[in-house]
Amino acid sequence: MVKQNGSIMNEFILEGLTDKPELQLPLLFLFLAIYGVTIMGNMGMILLITSNSKLQTPMYFFLSNLSFVDLFYSSVVTPKLLGNFLWEKNVISYPECMTQLFLFCVFVVAECYMLTAMAYDRYVAICTPLLYNVIMSQKVCIVLVTGVYIIASLGAIPHIIFMTRLSFCNDKVIHHYFCDIIPLLKLSCSNTYINELLVALIGGFNVLATTLPIIVSYAFIVFNILRIPTAKGRSKAFGTCGSHLTAVGFFYGSIIFMYFKPASSSNMAQEKVASVFYTTVIPMLNPLIYSLRNKDVTNILSKVMRMKCGLSQGSN
Repeated sequence: MVKQNGSIMNEFILEGLTDKPELQLPLLFLFLAIYGVTIMGNMGMILLITSNSKLQTPMYFFLSNLSFVDLFYSSVVTPKLLGNFLWEKNVISYPECMTQLFLFCVFVVAECYMLTAMAYDRYVAICTPLLYNVIMSQKVCIVLVTGVYIIASLGAIPHIIFMTRLSFCNDKVIHHYFCDIIPLLKLSCSNTYINELLVALIGGFNVLATTLPIIVSYAFIVFNILRIPTAKGRSKAFGTCGSHLTAVGFFYGSIIFMYFKPASSSNMAQEKVASVFYTTVIPMLNPLIYSLRNKDVTNILSKVMRMKCGLSQGSN
C-alpha cells in the first residue's frame, strides 16, 4: 500500500478497453473466445509435444516452452480484461496490481528470449546440420531455457522495486485494462525519472539483445539456404523458418510500437490496441502459426484425430 497526503492507496480501478456500453457484451464474447482458443491451443501444443516421441527434438522442446510462456503470459492479463466487460468498476488491489505487473514483465521478456533461442536452434539446424545433435544437446537446450527464465525474472525485478517506491495521487483510475508500467507512471505524484530510465535501458537492452542475434542468425540462414542447389531443398529450409519469422514479426512489431515510439505521438487508444495484440492475440496465434505451417505437427494432429474418431466409432 502507498501513502499519499495522509491517505492510503490500496486499490486501483482499471478503465478497460472501452467505455461504450453497447460494445461491452460483444467484446466479452470475442475475448472469451480468444482466451479459450489460447488455452486450448497452447495446452494442446504442450501435450502433443511431450507425449509424442517423434517431436522430442530441440525445436519442439523450445516450441513447448514458448507455448508455456504464452499460456501464462495471456493468463496474467486476459482475466482482468474480461472483468472490465462484466463489472462497471473493475477494481484491482495494490498488491494484485504489482503482482500482475511483475508477472507481465517476466513473461514478456521470456517471450523475447525464447524466440531468440529458437532462432539460434534454426541457425544451427540449417548452417551446421551435421553437428546439430552435438551442439543442440539436451543439456544445452535445458541451459538455454533455464537462462531465459532467469533473465526474464531478473529483468522484471528492477521495474517492480522502483514502482513500489512511487507515491500515487488521488486519481486511482488506470487508463488501461491491466497494470502496465507506462499507465502507472502517469498516475504517480513522484519523480518517475528512474522508472522511465529503466524502461528505456532495460527495454532497449532486451530488444537489442534479442533482435540482433535473430537478425544475424537469419542472415546466415538465408545465405546458406541460397546456396542449396535445388528449389525443393530451399523451399523445405525456408519452411522450417517461416513460422518462427511470422511469430517474431508480429511480436516485435507490436512491442516496438507500444514502447519505443516518441512520447509526442502517444495515443492511449492506439496503445490499447497494440497491447491487446501482443498480450492477447499473439499468444493465441503462436500455436496456430506453428501447427498450420508445420508438417510434422499437422501430420501427428491428423493421426491423433483419426485415432479418436476410430475409437469413438468403435465404442458406438
